[in-house]
Amino acid sequence: MEFKEVVGRRRSIRFFEPDRPVEREKIQKMLEAARLQSCAVNAQWARAVVSFRDDLKPDQLKRLLTPVAALNVEMAPVHIHWFNDLSIVNKIQGSRLRELVDVGALAPTHGWSHKFVDEFVYPQILKPMTEGPAYPVYSTFDVGMAVANALLAGVDEGLAVCMVTLNGEVLKEVFKTPAEWIPMPTILVGYPAENWDGGGQRPRPPFEELYFEGEYGKPFPRDPKVVEQLKAAKMIQEPARPHSPERIAEIKRLADKYGLPM
Repeated sequence: MEFKEVVGRRRSIRFFEPDRPVEREKIQKMLEAARLQSCAVNAQWARAVVSFRDDLKPDQLKRLLTPVAALNVEMAPVHIHWFNDLSIVNKIQGSRLRELVDVGALAPTHGWSHKFVDEFVYPQILKPMTEGPAYPVYSTFDVGMAVANALLAGVDEGLAVCMVTLNGEVLKEVFKTPAEWIPMPTILVGYPAENWDGGGQRPRPPFEELYFEGEYGKPFPRDPKVVEQLKAAKMIQEPARPHSPERIAEIKRLADKYGLPM
């Protein structure tokens, strides 16, 4: 698919084919996409534990279930649990910035050199940053970008994806992660049992409520011609309709197929 269609096609799919396995190479492609995402100071805070549902012990799977996401977790054959590794900056110090200097990504025209990294950037900016209360927020933003890349790569591979938030303490215990890793959302992965479009593109707030130009209160003007271009590229698709008879019929079919309440 073209990129714009991948963005438009992505849905949070909540009905997976529970007995259809996902090819390992497709999971790897999702992780590769996450690794290549832009990241501040090339630190790469994002970490993931891939869990194949059928490899979990029954008590482990039971512990992962939450009131909101239990059915989704049980149906999805693969779970990718994401974490934010808060220890990484002090482990690598300035080494990855020096790599960027060496390949010309950080150029001397902008003041970059090994000396600048070692004597200024790491000791005066990066290290103090890791000691401040906002540090988890900054690094979480970068993890989020990696996760978004993984989601889109999964869609491009024809997979169904859904992001859920599970119990962080349980995740750390079940998967024995380091103390410095902060649990983040989980991507559930499988093949869709429902129609891929899930009844249409999900409702979103109006464009003008979200984006501004110059200052708050001045909406960024939305050009109708651009909207039509994005519709043609399948990034903007048919919106979901409230109480759609087709969608209700599909949910009933799935409820009957998997013995679920309706």
